[in-house]
Parts: sequence; structure tokens; C-alpha cells
Amino acid sequence: MALKRKKKRAVLSTDKKDYPKISFDEALNIVVAGKRLEGISSRTLRDYTKMWGYFTSWINDNYDIDSVGEITTEVVRNYISYMKHDKLLYSGHKFIKEDESKVGLSDTTININLRTIKALLNYLEREELIEVNPADRVKLIKQDVDLTNCFTEDEVKEILRQPNQKDYVGFRDYVGICLLLDSGMRIQEVLSLRQKDIDFSSRFITVSSEVSKNRKHRLVPISNHTVKLMLQLISENKAHFVTDRIFLSCYGEPLSPNHFNKRLKFYAEKAGIEGKKVTAHVYRHTWAKTMVLNGCDPFTLQKIGGWADIRTMRRYIQMDTKEMRRSHDDFSPLNHIKKKRI
Repeated sequence: MALKRKKKRAVLSTDKKDYPKISFDEALNIVVAGKRLEGISSRTLRDYTKMWGYFTSWINDNYDIDSVGEITTEVVRNYISYMKHDKLLYSGHKFIKEDESKVGLSDTTININLRTIKALLNYLEREELIEVNPADRVKLIKQDVDLTNCFTEDEVKEILRQPNQKDYVGFRDYVGICLLLDSGMRIQEVLSLRQKDIDFSSRFITVSSEVSKNRKHRLVPISNHTVKLMLQLISENKAHFVTDRIFLSCYGEPLSPNHFNKRLKFYAEKAGIEGKKVTAHVYRHTWAKTMVLNGCDPFTLQKIGGWADIRTMRRYIQMDTKEMRRSHDDFSPLNHIKKKRI
């Protein structure tokens, strides 16, 4: 009979991994370097730097903490509470004075900050530079769906009446507004346009991966009307400036998104539009919603708009009660049966 051999007992290791002590600045540099290699856009990396700076400055003012590993879940949650209830609007802004009459950031702004912080800490955890991710159990703030984030057809008509098309700046703004409404492009995509990006015969704009938010190349169709307007603007630019950029200041310099958004707000105020936050993104919402109401299928809309996830696109096309009533009356199975009997 074979002798039973004694099995060796498994010895459990009691050695605990030593995690490095990383300062806030070192952590940011590590994440930015790693994310840059992953192909993250320069704009996103700037957002990382800015929002991490807000977060760590607040920590330095309120806690005796000097390394990332010391940040706890409680610290992250207290920062959310601070942003929601105590932070002055524009506090720390380079060019705008803080508004003492307005305290607390919007839920949307808080979630943008929180997503950035989570992304940074997730990277450090994945690289095994911190033992515990303090933001892992912190959830984004639930937000109510805003059904007023689009322009009505009458509001669009009134806005289009405002720019003075006899003036260079007014005509440029008019072309930009028409392009936003016709293409659904993001503001950075519009303002980065060069003449070589437009095929005037096929009426397609090429949005390169360097400009696109999700780093993916795509083609965007535009109408004959928009093509004619852009050809006129290009001709006007060539008469005064030496550049192939399309949207320029009156001095021939590239337009910034902040400047163009101010122009859009100016025209909305002239048109008498109240109670709506006016930015280029609202034009994108308006484009998406109107495309759906006019019969565009969601997959084509997703491809033109450049959304990687169709769930993201759904937030852009919220319907109000009037549109819900019309859609129900048009497509209700019972209504169709009743109409056939009549």
C-alpha cells in the first residue's frame, strides 16, 4: 500500500505591499504623461490639470494632507458638499471676478469635476500607486432632465434675424449659426475648420480625429444653403487675410469658443429669448432634436453627430409634452385602427 505523503501547508504571505508616497503634483504629472500616451486630447489634459488643481487647493486649505494616498472617501464627499453649497461662482477664475451673490455650482459642473477626479484616481489605482481609490464609492449627482435646452423654430427664426450681414463680423456669425444648426458640429470643430476640410461638390465636411472630441474621424453632410454661405465667407476672408481658416476675428485671428459663445448669447438676448442658457451646445441639442422630429433615424444621427455611445445621444433629444402628444397621435396603434374603420 502506497504511503500517503504529507502535504506541505501553504504559507500565507504576511508581507504588505508598500505604496509610494506621491504628492499631488507628482500624481498629476504621472497621470497626464500616461494619458498622453493613451492618446487623450490636449483639451482633456488641460481639464485634468485645472480641476485637479481646484481639488488639491481646497484640500490644502482644509486638511493636513500632502500625499494622494491620504485622501479618503470622506474628503471627496466633503469636496462635493463644498462645491454644491459653499463655493463662490467664478472663484479662482483668471479673468472673471468671483460673484459673491451666487454660491454653489450646478449639478452638471460638479459632476464634470467629479468625473475628472475619478479618472485621475482610477488611473493611479490601476497603476498600483495607491492602495485604495477614495472616489470608488462616490457616485455622481443625479440630475433632472432639462426639457428646455433647445430652441423652438420661432426662436431660431428670430435669432437668424439678429446678425447684421452687411458687416463682416455679423455675416461671419450668421454663417457660424447656420452651420451649427445644419451640421450639429461641436463648437471646437466649427472654429477649427479650414478650407481643405470641406468638399464643396459633395457637400461633406471632414472632421479629423485631431479635432473630434472622441478622437474619431467622421464626415458631416451640410446643405446647399450652408455651402453657399461658407464660400462667400471664404471669399471675404481671402480679400483681407492670408489664412485658410474660415472663422476669424476682424483682425484675422482664430476665434476662441468663449468669444463665439458670447456672440451667440448676445444674439439670443437681442431676439428676446429668456430662461435658457445659450451656448453653441444648445444649438447642437436643437439640431439633434429637430433631426429626429423630422424623421432622421437614430443610427444616422449618431454617426453624423459623432457620439460613441447612443445613450449619450439620447440626452440630446428629450421631447416636451407637445411633441409627445403629436407623436402619440400619429403612431398610436389604436388610432390607426380607428382611422381605418372611418
